[in-house]
Amino acid sequence: MAHFGEVLERVDTTKDHESIILGGGCFWCVEAVFAELRGVKRIVNGYAGGTKLDANYADVCTGATDHAEVVLVEFDPRVITTREVLEVFFATHDPTTPGRQGNDRGPQYRSAVFYTTDEQRRLALDVMENTVPGLYGARAITELAPHTTFYAAEAGHQNYYRKVGERNPYCSFVIAPKVGKFRKEFTHLRK
Repeated sequence: MAHFGEVLERVDTTKDHESIILGGGCFWCVEAVFAELRGVKRIVNGYAGGTKLDANYADVCTGATDHAEVVLVEFDPRVITTREVLEVFFATHDPTTPGRQGNDRGPQYRSAVFYTTDEQRRLALDVMENTVPGLYGARAITELAPHTTFYAAEAGHQNYYRKVGERNPYCSFVIAPKVGKFRKEFTHLRK
């Protein structure tokens, strides 16, 4: 498990391990969906894509650091393909709205893919151009950039939905519907 503030500047990819960093609004939402995806080995909530040399929740929430709330997803490409990971990602958040997901507003909630390989970049572009318009009736405005630095979020933000569940109103009104959509549309990809 990554520790708060841990900086991952290098993300390795091997035949049985691939990493991608995804921002789709609140990281609790993205994490909750990917926790149920087969082939996912590890998920770490954090921050990426900013201009400051450090990131923490309080600063990122102001929007002044330019970081996005993201999830580092490590998966086994022998079990689930990069395309499938991206299809789930784009289907479970709205990649057509700038700087927001639902009521969560600000640059920290933007849609973003921080790729770790050229193949991830190519596949993300393909899904954005050929799948997203059919899902949303608009084109994706997702930030697509190479991974540079990932800052792990505070411990209280890790495994949030699993720990808190629907006892938190945000979880029951925002996260639960996204997880439900994943369960309904991607039954074949569930753990």
